[in-house]
Amino acid sequence: MILQFIPLQDAAAQGGGFSGIIMIVLLLLVFWLFMIRPQQKRQKEIKKFREGLSKGDKIVTAGGIFGRITEVNEKTFMVEIAPSVKITIDKGSVYPSASEAAQDAQQSNNAK
Repeated sequence: MILQFIPLQDAAAQGGGFSGIIMIVLLLLVFWLFMIRPQQKRQKEIKKFREGLSKGDKIVTAGGIFGRITEVNEKTFMVEIAPSVKITIDKGSVYPSASEAAQDAQQSNNAK
């Protein structure tokens, strides 16, 4: 009679393969729920904000330039940053917190 011994590592590997795949899938699901999905929502909100900007709105660019939109083009804004000083900026450099930042800056300028 020949006895065959299966090493413990082989036995664990046979049963652990399926549970390992399940753990990887669960890890990817958690990663998607807490990292990717909220970022996608944030990007949609930012895009909606940028599309909603119109002539006369106060903005702050990513570089910290405060101004008022004087012209809206397909991919750019013409922004007046001082009387008779206009610059063209990319729509991607304007963020949703811009209106709040502009109000804060105006209030701080009025307080001086």
